[in-house]
Amino acid sequence: MNIIISGYGKMGTLIEARSLEKGWNVPAVIDPVYKNPKHGENITPAGSRVYSSLNDIEFDTSACTALDFTHPDCVLKNITQFASRKIPLVVGTTGWYDKLNDVKKIVTDAGACLLWAGNFSLGINLFYKLAEYAAAIFDKYDEYDCAGYEFHHNKKADSPSGTAKIIAQKVLEKTTRKNHAVYDKLDSPPAPDEFHFASLRCGSIPGIHALVFDSAADTIEIKHTARSRDALVSGALFAARYLADQAAAGKSGIWTFEDVLL
Repeated sequence: MNIIISGYGKMGTLIEARSLEKGWNVPAVIDPVYKNPKHGENITPAGSRVYSSLNDIEFDTSACTALDFTHPDCVLKNITQFASRKIPLVVGTTGWYDKLNDVKKIVTDAGACLLWAGNFSLGINLFYKLAEYAAAIFDKYDEYDCAGYEFHHNKKADSPSGTAKIIAQKVLEKTTRKNHAVYDKLDSPPAPDEFHFASLRCGSIPGIHALVFDSAADTIEIKHTARSRDALVSGALFAARYLADQAAAGKSGIWTFEDVLL
């Protein structure tokens, strides 16, 4: 496998390390601001070449698969560039889902391959199934109200998390008493049809997501706590292998991590 890493932050650094451990090649890292802290050279400590943009890469990228963990402000441009060169792209960046229809058109028109997820953790994707099941069950009992919350580190660019939005969507699909999610602070008691999902940013928390079902008599909480980013990296690399296989088979289109797990 030949991996291009778009974004050399904490996730990009781990993806490089785990890829090399698997015996994969990392011929390029794309990051317009990265400099080697020791020498200021355009090379990572692990030896991968750093480019300011995809357009600066001159070698043959036809056998490469890319992973993007950058920023929501630049992800649409990144997707467009990778699609134009038909480089299969796994997108782990969140906060851009309001542009999903635009992305579908970009990828379809280019005949490219893209796989995205709000969270590449296997545990979180199983949590989605629990969320659907629990929402359907508790919806039958008017005694229980439901809400959600998520905690992340203080460097996270988006709020709420992409994972929070997916959890909320799955809950709303399975309940008749809630019809829309509210992520902002509330200045009055929530309406009965509002599903409130709160966010907190603090310290170095990798990620906590929870669903709460509450009655006057008791509280049931379903929670996923990430201990590190390793689960995300493992899932992202698994997705990259899957997407590379789809491209090698001549397929194009858009997949989600749920497609990989089916």
